[in-house]
Amino acid sequence: MNINFSKLTAAGNDFVLIDNRENIIAEKDCEFLAKKLCDRRYSIGGDGLILLEKSASKDFKMKYFNSDGSHASMCGNGGRSVAKFAYELGVVNSKMVFETDAGVINAEILSHNRVKLDLYNPKDLNRDMKIEIDGKELNVDFINTGVPHAVIFVDCAEEMDVFKYGRQVRHHKVFAPDGTNVDFVEVVKDNTLIVRTYERGVEDETLACGTGITASGIISVLKGFAKSPVNIIARGGDKLSVSLKNLGGKISDVILEGPAVVAFKGMVEI
Repeated sequence: MNINFSKLTAAGNDFVLIDNRENIIAEKDCEFLAKKLCDRRYSIGGDGLILLEKSASKDFKMKYFNSDGSHASMCGNGGRSVAKFAYELGVVNSKMVFETDAGVINAEILSHNRVKLDLYNPKDLNRDMKIEIDGKELNVDFINTGVPHAVIFVDCAEEMDVFKYGRQVRHHKVFAPDGTNVDFVEVVKDNTLIVRTYERGVEDETLACGTGITASGIISVLKGFAKSPVNIIARGGDKLSVSLKNLGGKISDVILEGPAVVAFKGMVEI
């Protein structure tokens, strides 16, 4: 069977997107299909597979699968990408409301290639955790912004061995059994962060992670390192922003804004 797809990139995080409103892809086939289509050597290539599906109460539903086939409840860059995809398909106007497995998202196409997501409130905040990696004690702030993130502030993000340390933190017993995504954050001048992320499911560093950028922005505000809106530079060089309300440590009205670009469209046999 041949199906149409679009390849989108959001701050360097790239995805294969398929219109599945007619249920051409069954749930049982998603793990295999994500692995197959996201393979960079033998297929389209991407950090994840996103299906746009019908919703009973919202404009549409987003289903997300990592490149290793595992399901994730949410992806920030994927959320901006599916919003752009739905807009390009004519499914929605510039403002939309859609479902994810982590909750309901409001989105808006701000310009040709820039998308804003109004996210749900984060949960499971656990600040200043101490964990040991390679005989060294790390200070970690944990938060769930749709998926779990361990945020670690460092002096120089560029010098971090993200794969080595990210992988160890991702699999640390403290975060068992599901593990966590890991964000290494450098605070620079002008209310700006540099963020590098080891992504669970991709099992490597990606050029950007929307939920990780959101987590990093929230934690930086809670620690007094930055003020909303926080400017964030992703590994790929793209600039995003995170804004929020902080009332005595209670976070609300979280907004992630950044690019989402259609790279190419095509047809693939599955």
